[in-house]
Amino acid sequence: MKLRRPRRLVARLAPVFMAAVLLAGCTSPPQFTTPTSGRPLHAPSAQASGPPANQSGGLEIPPASWTPCPDVYKGILASPPQTTQFSCATVKVPQDWAHPKDSGTFDIALVRGRSTSQRDRVGSLFINPGGPGGSGFDYGVYRSVFLPAEILRRFDVIGFDPRGIGRSSPVKCFSDADLDQNFGLDPDPVSDEGYQQTVTLTRKLAQSCGDKYGDKLPLFSTEQAARDMDALRASVGERQLTYLGYSYGTLLGAVYAQLFPKNVRALVLDGAVDPTLSAQTAAEKQAGGFELAFKNFSTWCSSTPNDCPIGPDARAVVMKAIADARTAPVQGNGRTATAGWVFTAVVSSLYSESSWRTLAQAMQDLRNGKPAKMFQLADLYAERDPSGHYTNMFDANSAVNCADSDNVPTVEQSRALQSQWRQKYPLFGGALALNLICAQWPGKHDPYPTGPATGSAPIVVIGTIGDPATPYEQAPALAKMLGVGTLVTWKGEGHTAYPQTGCIIDAVNRYLIDLKVPPAGTTCEK
Repeated sequence: MKLRRPRRLVARLAPVFMAAVLLAGCTSPPQFTTPTSGRPLHAPSAQASGPPANQSGGLEIPPASWTPCPDVYKGILASPPQTTQFSCATVKVPQDWAHPKDSGTFDIALVRGRSTSQRDRVGSLFINPGGPGGSGFDYGVYRSVFLPAEILRRFDVIGFDPRGIGRSSPVKCFSDADLDQNFGLDPDPVSDEGYQQTVTLTRKLAQSCGDKYGDKLPLFSTEQAARDMDALRASVGERQLTYLGYSYGTLLGAVYAQLFPKNVRALVLDGAVDPTLSAQTAAEKQAGGFELAFKNFSTWCSSTPNDCPIGPDARAVVMKAIADARTAPVQGNGRTATAGWVFTAVVSSLYSESSWRTLAQAMQDLRNGKPAKMFQLADLYAERDPSGHYTNMFDANSAVNCADSDNVPTVEQSRALQSQWRQKYPLFGGALALNLICAQWPGKHDPYPTGPATGSAPIVVIGTIGDPATPYEQAPALAKMLGVGTLVTWKGEGHTAYPQTGCIIDAVNRYLIDLKVPPAGTTCEK
């Protein structure tokens, strides 16, 4: 069976939205303490003894009603899997967990992948790919055939779209035309005119969500989604949660562990987000992370000239391509390769070392007046199909990030940071300073808690040395904050580590199956 490359469902960086969307999965609101009983918005956490398997938040959760959905692989896998059976279900959750009986409901879409060779079943492995805004439903389908065989033999794989995302009561307030403009705009406008154009577009985008969703915007927060996740656990009959979260999914898992520590069986948090960082600090760290990743790409180019046609100075080539695109963009296939699109293609390729060769060839083709490969990279990141239609990835990304954070730089402060960061991080700093959509967000906020997961089982946190989107130092910080975290380090490139190398695979598999926690300080070589 052939597998298609999965959509890039990870932390996001996008022109114009910048820190909010860029940090999808990396955007972290300011430091907050664990909520007290005086915080009226939030329902109390689970009791220390843990709820019955069919209860969550004091509510009895009906069991998921699974129905076969064998065609769900289409658009995700190139052909139907021969050894995996898919079932689908929809679970209703309260729109507001602070008022669970009278706030209405959201639909949460689930898919279950079960191997036909399953034996000695451990339970259900829930999975989230990041974003926020990435489709966990689609990713669950993919990972149901593309996880280590040992895991697939022992677990059902449960993918789900969190509230507001994909198939789960989706947030959709950005038009395709506005998203095209978003990705095409200069990612780091220097002139006042260019900057005001960016401010105007982000204001329009933010207001479009406010006009459509009004006072419901805070309901798309991470804490609400974490409470949903416990309801999903109950709906499939698991007394405790086994979970694999990537990128933003590590934040979702960390919040879950703080709210429901007694309900944790095993959590793997790969590509860790440090929840205690302010939005501004997290954005600056990510600018540094992408600069490091691009430096590593440039070094690869100079050392492997046969594989990199733009070497030996790849940085100069890319910087020139973006600069040229500001004044004389290449035309092709009915589209214009503006600076924003070129920048998005570069960002897209830095999430995985396997994309470096593609980036090099795309930049060489662009120099020769052929932008097709560059657009392929950018569209993969933007989740834009050949007809120009977008998923709701970035609508949901903004809704979640802006609901989570109530302290971001103002439009004026972002302008000052832009020039400062451009000096420190020449390619990515100016762009990452612009969290302009959250600065103009019309909705109220619902910041998530930060603090220890007291009473939780041990949690495995994975960090990758060359990770651009969630820089490595966030992994030990998350493990320390949780108090029950064990750090595993991969000395590799790209965003997230499991299942990319044998050492990481072995450590995670033993933990998920046997609850054997890796030794402290475990480090895996590239």
